[in-house]
Amino acid sequence: MTKSKAYPTDLQDSEWQVLENELPQPKGQGRPRSHSQRDILNGIFYVLHNGIAWRCMPHDLPPWQTVYHYFRLWRSTGVWQQLNRRLRKVLRKRFKRHPQASAAILDSQSVKTVEGGQERGVDVHKQCNGRKRHVLVDSLGLLLSVYVTAASVTDPGAAKGLLECFFNQFFQSFRLKRSWADAGYQGSLVIWVQQTLGWCLEIIKRPRQAAGFILLPKRWIVERTFAWLTRHRRLARDFEKLPETSEAFIYLAMIRIMLKRLARS
Repeated sequence: MTKSKAYPTDLQDSEWQVLENELPQPKGQGRPRSHSQRDILNGIFYVLHNGIAWRCMPHDLPPWQTVYHYFRLWRSTGVWQQLNRRLRKVLRKRFKRHPQASAAILDSQSVKTVEGGQERGVDVHKQCNGRKRHVLVDSLGLLLSVYVTAASVTDPGAAKGLLECFFNQFFQSFRLKRSWADAGYQGSLVIWVQQTLGWCLEIIKRPRQAAGFILLPKRWIVERTFAWLTRHRRLARDFEKLPETSEAFIYLAMIRIMLKRLARS
């Protein structure tokens, strides 16, 4: 679809060159597509960045029904996770790193939800009624895995599901040997990680005598990642009915961040 003027969220030519060959290719059967994959992605990134409802998409983008169909289809088939993994490998190579991370940082973020939706609860520590985003990032702050739960779920309980899923997914090429987390993950989780997954989980605590803001080693990396993600207005609050949809938007935000970096280089 031809637009009179591009939106700031549209894919640049250099970004599209990075992403074009990574998308699922259309099958040779059936009716030809009326809208290109680039236009569909432009619509998805417009919703992600501006935080609007699907039905409020501008008319010069593809119909919202078409854009939402591909967003949901690629969510259910794991395309967003695959794109995140492939782009992360390429970007790590650009930084002279091994494609697979050997160290990671674990943390969670509580966000409010709108009315309705599944998996909602209250985080009594942060007085937040909504959901938690449990993320695992590498030493560059790039997303390795994400797991969205109700805010009432404890950090150690959700971390087991997150780490075990990540371990099983990358079992053949697994290199992770060390990870860091805050004091909320101390206790039995440290022993479980060592015995079950075979790597070291180190707890980084805030000094007791410290006052005010202190930059803690390693932990600032994942906090910076949360700041990157919440620049996208769709992630400023959890608007989704399903936790899987929330996870898909988080992967999309990281994909957009990595695309910009790869295009610049």
